[in-house]
Amino acid sequence: MTTHLVAMGGGGFSMNDGPSALDRYVLDLAGRAQPRVCFVPTASGDSAAYVDRFLRSFSDLDCTPGELSLFQRTGVDLADALADQDVIYVGGGSTANLLALWRLHGLDVALADRAAAGDLVVCGLSAGALCWFEGGITDSFGPRLRPLADGLGWAAGSVCPHYDGEAGRRPAFHAALEAGVLTPGYALDDGAAIHLVDGAVHGFVAERAEAHAFRVESGVDGVRESAMPTIRL
Repeated sequence: MTTHLVAMGGGGFSMNDGPSALDRYVLDLAGRAQPRVCFVPTASGDSAAYVDRFLRSFSDLDCTPGELSLFQRTGVDLADALADQDVIYVGGGSTANLLALWRLHGLDVALADRAAAGDLVVCGLSAGALCWFEGGITDSFGPRLRPLADGLGWAAGSVCPHYDGEAGRRPAFHAALEAGVLTPGYALDDGAAIHLVDGAVHGFVAERAEAHAFRVESGVDGVRESAMPTIRL
């Protein structure tokens, strides 16, 4: 049983005109024809427009797209809903709200149980990337970017999405690391992603030539960034 995790700083269908190279990369990891892909839009409040955009984009790919709503959950058993899914794709929005609702409904446990039961690919961008780590930088609490340190912990350490897309992300991440609020981790530009297999870093990929991924750590000499070798898709 193998769990692939692809955390995107940004990109995918959410930030492109239709499905992108990162979306295709995720589908290929499922290792089968016509994989079942479940979009989880909790972080956006289950936005109907976001769901429609996902369904339109992924209908052009070799897969079977669907979605899981927690705001319209009538009659849905989470274990049953996840049982035959090959890919869980988590959308962007509020990471704090996502985590609160997942824990309230037990989706965090249901996802862990599904991963333990068989091969699974989980992925997402922005909030859908941050949620899988121990913590990261979020705009969930208003206009000021703040650290969030109670992620799911499927991936060790912290992550900062939109590293090149929002000017405040880099200084906020550095400050949180220097203060010890967040543990060392990774920064991901829009269009860049980290790929982990069973929690271990497998590599880095990007769908834009100018997108990069960085290891970011705090030491006696301050915060240090190390550019990671990245495969261009």
